[in-house]
Amino acid sequence: MAQDQDIICEIRGAAGVVILNRPKALNALSLGMVRELARALDAWENDPQVTRVVVISTSEKAFSAGGDIRWLHDCGKAGRQDEMLAFWGEEYILNHRIKTYPKPYVALIDGIVMGGGVGISLHGSHRIAGDRYLFAMPEVGIGFFPDVGATYALPRLPGAFGHFLALTGERIGAADALSVGLATHSVASDRMAELADALTSRAALDDILAGFTIARPPGPLQAEAATIADAFAAASPLEVVARLKALATGGSAFAGKLAQTIAAKSPTSVAIAHEQMRRGKDLDFAEAMRTEFRIVSRIAHGHDFYEGVRAVVIDKDQAPHWRPDTLEAVEPAAIAAYFAPLGAAELKLEV
Repeated sequence: MAQDQDIICEIRGAAGVVILNRPKALNALSLGMVRELARALDAWENDPQVTRVVVISTSEKAFSAGGDIRWLHDCGKAGRQDEMLAFWGEEYILNHRIKTYPKPYVALIDGIVMGGGVGISLHGSHRIAGDRYLFAMPEVGIGFFPDVGATYALPRLPGAFGHFLALTGERIGAADALSVGLATHSVASDRMAELADALTSRAALDDILAGFTIARPPGPLQAEAATIADAFAAASPLEVVARLKALATGGSAFAGKLAQTIAAKSPTSVAIAHEQMRRGKDLDFAEAMRTEFRIVSRIAHGHDFYEGVRAVVIDKDQAPHWRPDTLEAVEPAAIAAYFAPLGAAELKLEV
């Protein structure tokens, strides 16, 4: 195995095995990694030896912590938006490929899974959560938006839970992920390597997983399900915050904390994320990906993404200057413009 490769795709027994091998960057996705995974899926689709795809990580900390946002930031600051959009375009096409893949696609997730890592795991048929599983879509904190198929997946979670994840960027563990369907199975971390090996056999996938799956006690957010459902079902982001503040006044420390969390995020990003959730519940997956490409095509030429990455990743002062800097100042027409069709520049998917 070539240890210097960021992603390794090889056939082991009955499985096409994908090894995310960029541990120092927490397996942040590069364009090369996206292309290599797409190439492997194409090769394996009609290969009778390959009955399933299994995605694993060489990092104990992360499955994949997202896309390479520092590279994207630097491209944009240099005026190379075409390179940014080439990356996002190919990434979104890959997300659609995984969602529609005709063979089982099994992601073994033991560690951080965020952003682009969600895009190469959540849309597969099987998402196996280890003890260290930690899911988040934290994009509103860097002036971005929950992409890689979140427009489709998050609005379909029960009890407005996806709206909560999109607007707050909160991190959740394996138990809560299982309870809402983000994960399909749970396995102890110390058996993940054994499971990865077992999945290369020709035994039935469900039979293999049954021998490893464990139950987990309720996650901490299950006790807050009513608060989440009440606040995040609101028709506007301002109303979400108003409901959280009212619940906080009524004694919910959890609601008060979430109101403060949202207040620190990019107001434009929060408004985009809320609109994504509103629209996404009625979109098929392909149209959701086209919608995300419309949004990202405008964000690449905007302000808040670059300011957010500067504040969180580059200077690390955690003090971004958003434009506008309050939810009240966000114009509905400005948000609607992010969703407008691109004409000839629309994302082209094979459907």
